[in-house]
Amino acid sequence: MRVVIADDDVLLREGLASLLRQEGFEVAGQAGAADELLALVRRHRPDLAVVDIRMPPTYDAEGVEAASAIRAEFPETGVLLLSAHVEVEEALELLATGHGIGYLLKRRVTSVADLVEALERIAHGGSVVDPSLVTELFSARHRQDPLELLTEREREVLALMAEGRSNAGIAHKLWITEGTVEKHVRSIMSRLRLPESEDDHRRVLAVLAYLDAR
Repeated sequence: MRVVIADDDVLLREGLASLLRQEGFEVAGQAGAADELLALVRRHRPDLAVVDIRMPPTYDAEGVEAASAIRAEFPETGVLLLSAHVEVEEALELLATGHGIGYLLKRRVTSVADLVEALERIAHGGSVVDPSLVTELFSARHRQDPLELLTEREREVLALMAEGRSNAGIAHKLWITEGTVEKHVRSIMSRLRLPESEDDHRRVLAVLAYLDAR
């Protein structure tokens, strides 16, 4: 699997490249800026691009803009966004593509195995959204927000939905039956006034879009 990496932090970039090579990935190139990333993608046509959200020159959302350009020009290339902060507002439109896209917080990547699993899921057309993004968005919302109506278990289920897990995967993770998960999902959708769907990616994106609209 061919990967390109874009991050202005050279130590982090080199460390990530070394880890991925050890896991069998082909690291086709590295970039420290958004324009360099686009040049690499056009040259190597990678399966995946791992992109820091904040990059030179303004350190605002250049990574998101570059990722959007990649998806428009090379829709078959999966994109994993990395950030040190919760910045879903900037990435929401990109996440709304619903396939071959991921968003992880750097501080939450504590296992090489989990990172590899996320990359493989994205490369095969899946989506990965760090559940802590949803959790932190909960805390930033108004006190009367309907999200507060969710039970603790429903929030756990919602966080796992955000990881892109199926109902069966959630059931396995929480040690409950798949039927119980289905009931929680129906309840979540009802409380949030969102239509039910069997598509995990659409469920995650619907929740993120709802939070953004709030």
